[in-house]
Amino acid sequence: MSQSEPGWDDQRAFLAVVDTGSLSAAARALGLTQPTVRRRVEDLERSIGQPLFARGVNGLAPTEHARALAEHVRRMGFASQAFGRAASEKAGSVAGSVRLSVPDFVGVEVLPPMLGALSKRHPDLDVELVLSNASADLLHQEADIAVRMHPPRQDALVMRHVGRIPVGFFAAPAYVEARGLPQSMKDLEGHRLIGPDRSPAELAVVDALLTREGVAARFALRTDNHPAQLAAVRAGLGIGVAQVPIGQRDLVRVLPDVVVYELDTWIVAHEDLRRSARIDAVFTHLVAAFGAYCAGSRV
Repeated sequence: MSQSEPGWDDQRAFLAVVDTGSLSAAARALGLTQPTVRRRVEDLERSIGQPLFARGVNGLAPTEHARALAEHVRRMGFASQAFGRAASEKAGSVAGSVRLSVPDFVGVEVLPPMLGALSKRHPDLDVELVLSNASADLLHQEADIAVRMHPPRQDALVMRHVGRIPVGFFAAPAYVEARGLPQSMKDLEGHRLIGPDRSPAELAVVDALLTREGVAARFALRTDNHPAQLAAVRAGLGIGVAQVPIGQRDLVRVLPDVVVYELDTWIVAHEDLRRSARIDAVFTHLVAAFGAYCAGSRV
């Protein structure tokens, strides 16, 4: 490599500064000293012949060109991590690391027992779990496998539709004992509700349901975080929604004939990665496990 060509270490330091907004935070994230990060960013700026950050009292703000370059570095980082996971695979055996992206609620409430069964079947597998409601970019190897609640739109993906998960109203036993159960949608007006805060899609679903039924509801707690919603319901703060098979474990079903909405569920992977024994094993296991989960949630 000639001296003018950007090095990977310089690019990693640059991306860390873009993501964290300061040299000191980037240094902590990379386990380096601040002068080292500064030097690497300056080396990169010299290599490409232009500044990448505007320096101000509030830290370092990346230029528009820097933001565009950062996406290339981010993808290189994903590819480097994917290389490491592929290198961890032992020939002829189901072993190594698999990176799995799932929605936050699924990762907290649904997935752990499934991973327990997977671990017993394939004890040499390690799982890197990403909890995010944003879709992982499988084509650029941000993850190996994803569980999605909407139809995948990218090409070159292998996907299996495993079923639909109903979502219903639930309350804690203590709440029901203190406040009673509503007998109709209109009765919800006399109860404390737990629901979404700013998510346009979820607000639209709730508003459409309540408007259709003519319900002027009071939301005692709003949050877009689904595990937090369920935790609030379990704490007896009000009536909220949950996936039916999860809510039925320890909560009381409210208005059991009402299905608020249903979640179509897919297991998705890049078609090339299915040739990997470790990824194929996890993909196959998740298809079966989520298929059983969805089948058991019929209402």
